Amino acid sequence: MKGFLYLCALGLVMLFATWAYQVNYRTKAEMDYVSELQRDIAAERQSLSVLRAEWAYLNRPERLRALVEMNFTELRLMPLHADHFAEIQDVAMPLPPMSGDIGALISGMMDTAGHADAEEDEP
Repeated sequence: MKGFLYLCALGLVMLFATWAYQVNYRTKAEMDYVSELQRDIAAERQSLSVLRAEWAYLNRPERLRALVEMNFTELRLMPLHADHFAEIQDVAMPLPPMSGDIGALISGMMDTAGHADAEEDEP
């Protein structure tokens, strides 16, 4: 009986040793994979910083101004000034579509108000 228990214990020790060995090597493989991914991420971040630097270099105002002057005949680009922009009050905003009787009532009121304003403007 003791021999059988020793044999079972030896079998369990070998089974657990095999399992621990496999887990150890799988863990090492996954750690290598994570290290590789981290290297790839670092390389991509480096590449991204280089691209950002190139973008900043290409978008220098003096360079863009020179390109506009060089290609003026083809592109007809003009420099922007503050007087090229309008105030928000000057922009006509469309009314949202309204449904039902209340929508018709509001539209009718607005049309009536618009006609009244037009009559006041005429001498």
